[in-house]
Amino acid sequence: MYVCVCHGVTDRQICRAVDQGVRSLGELQMQLPVGACCGRCVDAAQAVIDQTLNQDQLHPGSATARRALLCA
Repeated sequence: MYVCVCHGVTDRQICRAVDQGVRSLGELQMQLPVGACCGRCVDAAQAVIDQTLNQDQLHPGSATARRALLCA
């Protein structure tokens, strides 16, 4: 799903960025143009980051499975 409509950034792109080491919205914004226009997507982008990080903490072996489902 699109998180940032202004720049066409999807939840899958954010998920991949988290898999590659992004841990905060600021770090994400260095890689993807999230929130660089109207800013309405910032909360949704943060939610995707948080959800991805929390899932990894709750289910340590699930990163590969999540990547297959969400980040393909």
